[in-house]
Amino acid sequence: MAAKQRQKLTAMETETAAAAETATMDVIGEDLLHNILSRLPAESCASAACVCRSWNLIINGLLTLPNLSSALSCHPCLQGAVDEAVDKVLARPIRPQFVIASIGPSFDLEEAQCLISDRFSSEIPIITSISCGIFGQDANTNEFEEVQWDTWEDNKAHENFRDEDDGVLVTVGFLPGLTVDLIPLKKTRGLMTENFVRSIRERSFSRSGSSPMGILLFSDEDIDIKPVLAKLDYAFSSETAIVGDAGSKFLYQDGKAISPSNSRVSSSAAVALLFSRDTGKPPGVGETQFHVMLSTGVSPIGPKYKAVYVKAVSHDNSTRLMATTDEIDFNMDGETILDPIYDELGDHTHSRTLYVGVTKMRKCTSRHVDTNWIFMREFQMVLRGDYEYLYVHGDGIKSYDSFQFYHANSDLARASCNNVSNKMKLLKQDLNHLTDDHSNSNGNIGMQKKSVFGGMMFACYGRGKLYFGEPNVDASPFLENFPGATFSGTYCNGEIAHGDFSLYENGSKEHSSTRCSLHEFSTVYLVMSYTPPAVPQL
Repeated sequence: MAAKQRQKLTAMETETAAAAETATMDVIGEDLLHNILSRLPAESCASAACVCRSWNLIINGLLTLPNLSSALSCHPCLQGAVDEAVDKVLARPIRPQFVIASIGPSFDLEEAQCLISDRFSSEIPIITSISCGIFGQDANTNEFEEVQWDTWEDNKAHENFRDEDDGVLVTVGFLPGLTVDLIPLKKTRGLMTENFVRSIRERSFSRSGSSPMGILLFSDEDIDIKPVLAKLDYAFSSETAIVGDAGSKFLYQDGKAISPSNSRVSSSAAVALLFSRDTGKPPGVGETQFHVMLSTGVSPIGPKYKAVYVKAVSHDNSTRLMATTDEIDFNMDGETILDPIYDELGDHTHSRTLYVGVTKMRKCTSRHVDTNWIFMREFQMVLRGDYEYLYVHGDGIKSYDSFQFYHANSDLARASCNNVSNKMKLLKQDLNHLTDDHSNSNGNIGMQKKSVFGGMMFACYGRGKLYFGEPNVDASPFLENFPGATFSGTYCNGEIAHGDFSLYENGSKEHSSTRCSLHEFSTVYLVMSYTPPAVPQL
């Protein structure tokens, strides 16, 4: 008898809950309820999804939409800065797939990684790095801010640099139709580059049966990432977006369950956030796409040279060389090479920073790609020149490699930003058109609109307010074309963008397919767009 009464009460409670749900929907309407739930903080939204079936359906719909949320805080206390930034990015519903954080050099990296990890699930990949500056929406004012730090004493007194090297930028993302994995580049006696590239390829193929959609790469400032980038560049086509920061200090949480033997934070020579197409995505989920653009900031100057008598100097990670040109067939020393370059620049004190852009023809091999010869462009900073040799930073130059000098040029950088803005304008026009999806099996056609929902930027630390004389020049192409979309970025010491960039060829068709993955005085833009699924029309 008691059991029957309990069953009767349970049935009545279920009917009451259903009636209350219907009454709630009838009173406020589905559109208004959708509006209310979309404004809840992420944690409150997760709790609200458990209230009733109709709320759960609305919230699941919200959480399947593309979402990139970012905020920065310049609070002088690390705990305060992390709390302000994370509270802001979680102020609206989001189902985080990954977290990227950048901190000022005055903050402790391991403490920052732990504080940020405490706010998210241990199953979410998290990368925290020390940067030279941050861009993004201020957590308190909602205004877009450009915060630049500098450790050089000569720049400390300049009004465009902050006296305090504190601040935190947190970016959280959910990208429909993509899976996210974290792949570290391990270092034992040397860089395990082959294993790194193979892990990326195998993980992507296990997820999607194809090459990656994109790779966000962060490398330690103390390693030479160029050989790794060359392998990645050869292993994956230009359809795979590869961008990132080549010179930082970072820690990460790999998104795997933490066991007692695992630390909450890990480090490696480099780490990649891998984005693969999700072949198992549920119905009603569209496609996320990446668009990479580059603003250059260096101009060629002087003739083209050919390197001779090249020798790597291991104790200071440099290379010494002599050079010839088509017009000069004797071996020139460093002073003979540099003097006319500085004269052309009008720099009689030899204080301008110069780079050599080296064009290398190398045989590349990969387990899944046929061996082939490719042309690569690599930039190396000029250290000095004397009566014997020219000295450049790093190694990898071989005898008879051709090179040309490059120098930072703010006018070119500004013009290049304008070119990027025009490309974004064309992208916007293309995405704003209603596109006809292919007919489905019933012959019906759906009309869908693509849109840009977010973007990220990696800018050279030498650019910014001091370089251009005004703020937000690098950010302006995105902010002007996609107002309201989330946008954030960092100042870097080496900007990664993989692709076939003819921007450095200066009109020459020679080696027009030269590859370049690591840039100087540049800004790299990663624009994210979303195409909703086709909607059958009856």
